[in-house]
Amino acid sequence: MQNTWTVNLIWWISAVEIPALGGLLWLLWRTRREVSDAVSDSRHESETGLMYLRDSLAAYKLEVAKSYVSIGYLKEVERRLTRHLVRIEDKLDRVGATARGGRS
Repeated sequence: MQNTWTVNLIWWISAVEIPALGGLLWLLWRTRREVSDAVSDSRHESETGLMYLRDSLAAYKLEVAKSYVSIGYLKEVERRLTRHLVRIEDKLDRVGATARGGRS
């Protein structure tokens, strides 16, 4: 009886368990490969979409800059900023001269 039990167990392992485990391993391997491919495809699509969005945003910013700001207005703002910076520079020069003159 013991000999029959051993033969049946070996037959069960070789006929059922090994092919079942092989099938499970094959399913795991295939699923892992499919998931890896899906992640790669998703990453590529998201990078492509992000690049498209950045290009679109840059084009929109350029269009806004061209359409809504006139050259004359930009020159006027530049002149005002330059005058203001010159006034600040003059004040700093006066404060520096006063500080140097007071120490001597």
